[in-house]
Amino acid sequence: MNTGIFFDLDGTLWDSAENVVKSWNATFKECGYDLTLTVADLQSVMGKLMEEIADILFVSIPENDKYNVLKKCEENENALLEKEGGVLFDNIEKVISELSKTHKLFIVSNCQAGYIEAFLKYYNFGKYFTDTENPGVSGQPKAENIMLVAKRNDIDNIIYVGDTNGDYLATKKAGGTFIHAAYGFGEIEDETAKINDITELPALIKKMEGDYPVD
Repeated sequence: MNTGIFFDLDGTLWDSAENVVKSWNATFKECGYDLTLTVADLQSVMGKLMEEIADILFVSIPENDKYNVLKKCEENENALLEKEGGVLFDNIEKVISELSKTHKLFIVSNCQAGYIEAFLKYYNFGKYFTDTENPGVSGQPKAENIMLVAKRNDIDNIIYVGDTNGDYLATKKAGGTFIHAAYGFGEIEDETAKINDITELPALIKKMEGDYPVD
């Protein structure tokens, strides 16, 4: 079997919430709106599509300008994250470096175009990942993006590591196996495989693959 390991980004590999909130609040002021969000506000909607996040959090912005402001927020956020990064969870590079020697690694996240690229550029992680996808580029939600990446990289055994129930449901729809990053932001509605620390991932994947050879 050709196994691919797919990662969510927020709550799984890093926490960018502090810098995202900083850039968004500055953008609201720039656009003339008296709106201030907190890290807790942002973390409460992690994993949702960007338009859904705007629908929930941009309550004081008129409907006819809400998505224009969102687009500006996304642009400013990408620029700041590329320059300052976020909070990388402990041992991430050690684990992805190890896994990249035996597997193809991917990132599929419900984010805007440029967000994953900012993450990869800031940490110089592009060398570890074969491919990425997000709805800002494809126009598709997470399950479809997982399947899209699997198809174009000849992956027939999808293992997805994520922290939210939305990640779990998308993985099920895509026909993959889900691993809950229980150190992240979300809870899962069913019993699933889980890790409490990223360092547990390589051994769990070996156990899941059993006697299947690694291509």
